[in-house]
This record gives sequence, structure tokens and C-alpha cells, in this order.
Amino acid sequence: MALTNNPMAEPYKIKMVEPLKITTKEYREKAVKEAGYNTFLLRSEDVYIDLLTDSGTNAMSENQWAGLMLGDEAYAGSKNYYVLEEAMHECFGYKHLVPAHQGRGAEQLVSKALIKPGQYVPGNMYFTTTREHQELAGGKFRDVIIDEAHDPYALLPFKGNVDLNKFEDLIKEVGAKNIAYITVGVTVNMAGGQPVSMANIKAVSKMAHENGIKVVLDATRAMENAYFIKTREEGYANKSVKEILREMCSYTDAATCSGKKDFHTNIGGFAACNDDDMATAMRSMVVVYEGLQTYGGMAGRDMEAMARGMLEACQDHVMAHRIAQSEYLGNKLIKAGIPCIQPIGGHGVFVDARKFYPNVPQEQYVAQSLAADLYVHSGVRAMERGIVSAGRNHETGEENKPKLETIRLTIPRRVYTQSHFDVVADAVIDLYRERDKAKGLKMVYEPKYLRFFQARFEKLP
Repeated sequence: MALTNNPMAEPYKIKMVEPLKITTKEYREKAVKEAGYNTFLLRSEDVYIDLLTDSGTNAMSENQWAGLMLGDEAYAGSKNYYVLEEAMHECFGYKHLVPAHQGRGAEQLVSKALIKPGQYVPGNMYFTTTREHQELAGGKFRDVIIDEAHDPYALLPFKGNVDLNKFEDLIKEVGAKNIAYITVGVTVNMAGGQPVSMANIKAVSKMAHENGIKVVLDATRAMENAYFIKTREEGYANKSVKEILREMCSYTDAATCSGKKDFHTNIGGFAACNDDDMATAMRSMVVVYEGLQTYGGMAGRDMEAMARGMLEACQDHVMAHRIAQSEYLGNKLIKAGIPCIQPIGGHGVFVDARKFYPNVPQEQYVAQSLAADLYVHSGVRAMERGIVSAGRNHETGEENKPKLETIRLTIPRRVYTQSHFDVVADAVIDLYRERDKAKGLKMVYEPKYLRFFQARFEKLP
């Protein structure tokens, strides 16, 4: 985990370019005010460097683009489904594949298939859509991640690990029959893209299965996690990303996955499992919510692109460059004194908004304010990951106040170069010098679900 700022050259050549729009600060001030100081509500064309998310924003390879021309758009039994199924078997190893339009579609299927109202669903820190689907299905989320995950500056190689004592305590508290399953997210998004060790996944599996509890892998960035295991965990240096991924999955019963991250695609996802009855239940529901079980809301061409991207993402050099880009930006910020979650995670750099803007309280949506200010200052779009994303307690109506209050500078795969990240770093550093001028926000519109997508704010005087 030693800091290095030596860039890794891109393992690809640029074949096509997309122009970027250059705007003035006055233009951006007007744009963000019209967007209610919510970066999700900005028009994409008004953004210079877009680090909002790595979901569906990646650049596909020439092999993936070629695959689009092989799309079989038959309603039932598309040949591309079987290509995707074969790729999933090769990379993940689960018995059954149920496609979905993206990860949250898969989350809905798994939640409805496994959760009975009133059951608990422990997990290594919440993710917004995952928890929402679990709660809509009648489940109760319980965070069982290690305490260090909530400390931005704790230097551990696997800050995403499940705390086995917390998991065991929950089993004793409510009884195994009242736990639907445990979710293990790899890597842990809300903790800053932190990985989970193989030893921890294996131990969680053992404890869960001894108590008759299923283990569901949130495999959205599982290839990234496999690469961290390869580089950080003893005994895995000589194993490939694909071999490590297969072992990770072997300790679990099912998975949800968004194809819009590691697989470089713009749409797509899947649920997978080994249990025949669970697969039958999900296939029944996918017809209602997504589409027939052989396309799940995707076009045939998108399934082909996702299958090809899945195989590409298992290549060690692809993941090495992926992680190197995040580390390059993160280490440059850290060396300049910018408070960031450490170690740098897989899919982006998380800036500690409360330390960045110490004069703005969390209740004034400090991370949301920082994301809006960064856009105005530079045209760089980031995402809030704090009290707005955490939402409200469904029982009390009170705002959840997470210990981590951050903005996420998310790295799309194969999209930006080192020069872009130099611009981003300079913008963040410049804004940090003006931190004493910062002002908070008040929320003026709040939707019922997943408010961070649509909430609107006004600047406080």
C-alpha cells in the first residue's frame, strides 16, 4: 500500500474521440442552480470531466463493438443469452443465470425471492439501491462491516471485511431463521471502494452455512476485488484474476451483478445462483419485472457485449491499469494534503467532505455542497456519498447520519487519460485553498425513495 505516483500507460490505443464542452464559471453557476445543486440533475453536455459514476459510462473495446453486430434480437432463446451464460459459467461458476437490465433489477429479484417480511439482512455496509430493495421486500438491514471501514484514515488492506463477531451477535440476537441471507459486497462502494479478503469471505461462508444462512455476493466490482486479493493477500500473487474470482464465488450461494461496471458495458446485469428453486422463483419474476428469462430487459447485442466485456475484465493487465488510474489521482490528492479515504479504493477517490469543509455541518449537506462547488469551480462532476445518499430511517423518519461524508470522484474505465486526472487534481486542490468560503445547503425537495437522485437544494446565505 505504499504511495506511488508513477502512472501506468494505458493498455489500449484511442480509436475514436468525443469532444468535451468548455464552459465558463458563470455558465456553470447558472446550470447548477437550475439543477438544484444536485449533480445528478445537471445536463451531461454541460459537464467537462464527468466523474459522477463508473456505471455504464465506460468505453467498450473494438471486440465488444464488433459483438454488437451479432445481436440476435429474438424475443425468446436469443443466441447471445447462451454466450452470456457460458461466459458467466467460466468467470463466476454459478449454475443458473437470470439476466436483468442492470444491477438493481437483479437486486429486486434476489430480495423478493429470499426475504420474508420482518427478516434481517446483514451486510458489509449498505449500498443505496441494495438496501432499498431489501427494505421494500420487508427486510431489515443490519451493518456488520468492521469498524475500521467507517474510519477514513485507517490503513488496512481489506477494510471491506465483515466483522464476524457482529454477524455472530446478530444470529444470537434474532435467530438464524430470522436472517434471510448475508450480503457480501466486493468491493464496498460506500466505504470508498474497499476490498474484502478471501479469508474473510471463506469465514463468513462457514459461519453462515453452519447456521443455514445463504451468502449472496454483490459482485458488481468483483474483478476489482479479485485484483486486490492478488496484490494484497498472501498466497494469491501467482493466481489469475479469473481464478481468484471463481474461488470467491465458490464460497457463496448467489450473486447480483451490474454489468455496467467491470464489464465496460453501458447497460446490463444479472442474478446468479446455485439453487434450483431460487432460480425458478427469479425466472418467474424476471418475466414480470424485466423481460423474458433469456433477455431480462437487454437487447441481444447488449448481452453479447457484456459477455465479451466480462472475459476482458478477467485479464490481469486490464485490472492492473484500472486500479492504477484510481491510485494515480488519489495519491496526487493525498500528497497535496487533500483529505481522502485511505487506502485508495478500486473505482474512485473519495474525498472527506467534513475535513475538506470543516465549517459546514453534516446537517447542511456538506458533501452535496462540495460536489456542487467543484462543478462550479472546474466543470468536474462528482457524486455525493453522505447524509443525502444515506436517506431516512423508514421507521422513525429521521435522517441517517453516516460516519463517512464524502464526494466520490469515480473513474470510468478506459475513458480518461492521465492529463484529465491532472486537471481534476488541480481543481480539487484549488478549491481546497478556498474552503473557508464554503456554505451549506438546505433541501427544498425530497422524493420518497433514493432521494440523492432527485432531491433539490438551495444555498444557505
